[in-house]
Amino acid sequence: MHLPVPPEVAFDYLVDPANRAEWQPSLARVEDVVGPVGVGQRWVDVTRPGLRPLMETTELDRPHRWTERGTWRTFSAELTLEFAPAPGGCEVEPTMRLRARGPAGLAARVLDRLAPLAVRADLRNAGRILGSRSRGTA
Repeated sequence: MHLPVPPEVAFDYLVDPANRAEWQPSLARVEDVVGPVGVGQRWVDVTRPGLRPLMETTELDRPHRWTERGTWRTFSAELTLEFAPAPGGCEVEPTMRLRARGPAGLAARVLDRLAPLAVRADLRNAGRILGSRSRGTA
């Protein structure tokens, strides 16, 4: 996914929970942020459907790679973003895994196939926001 800003700019924007509700339309807000941006930082994503997964940064190698883990009831998800310089900005490659224990496992397998589409849509949204800011129009 191409974003029209340098990797450092995209990285800093995407990994900060304070920005998430702006570029991720499924979020109403982020609450209970504990710690600075970095490994071990935790927060709660408050989704528009009302789910409240507990999130944690598990890997941070600025501006190359960032991983978060989210848990909610029997579900767990892991999202990794890898950043690389590219002409006119950077490439951000997402990798997502969604799992669930027990009967929810089947639903998790279906959602695991659909989630990358949502992540890419969110990254496109972030790219539009960052692009408009870099042009001074936001």
